[in-house]
Amino acid sequence: MADILMRHDFDVQGRNFDKAGEVSSEIKVILKGLGIDSKIIRRVVVVSFEAEMNVTMYADKGTIVFELTDRNILLTISDEGPGIPDIEQALQEGYSTAPDEMRELGFGFGMGLPNMKKNSDEFEIDSVVARGTTVHARIGHNA
Repeated sequence: MADILMRHDFDVQGRNFDKAGEVSSEIKVILKGLGIDSKIIRRVVVVSFEAEMNVTMYADKGTIVFELTDRNILLTISDEGPGIPDIEQALQEGYSTAPDEMRELGFGFGMGLPNMKKNSDEFEIDSVVARGTTVHARIGHNA
């Protein structure tokens, strides 16, 4: 296992749309400051933004843990939310359980988890209904 060179823990508050996107923006600034390739930054920002929006939309609260190693960027997203009853279904593009109010805000079109998976080199979801969800994503880089 590679040594962790940097770690940041970010809190995400459910239903706080005024702050939604701040964590992914902060991660982007960190990675740009480190000179990480822009294609890698884009992938990391997609994963972190989609995760952040899912926590904001569905959970009471959550955390995004950002870790940088010499070879990988690791994101661990944990929330206290409703959980995902059928992960395979949730990973299908276009599948969404978002209520109309979320869609009216421009969210909830069923692309969050698929986009997270597509932009990760490794992607894993653990979820317990009525407890919450944890997502692990790894994006490789050549630092």
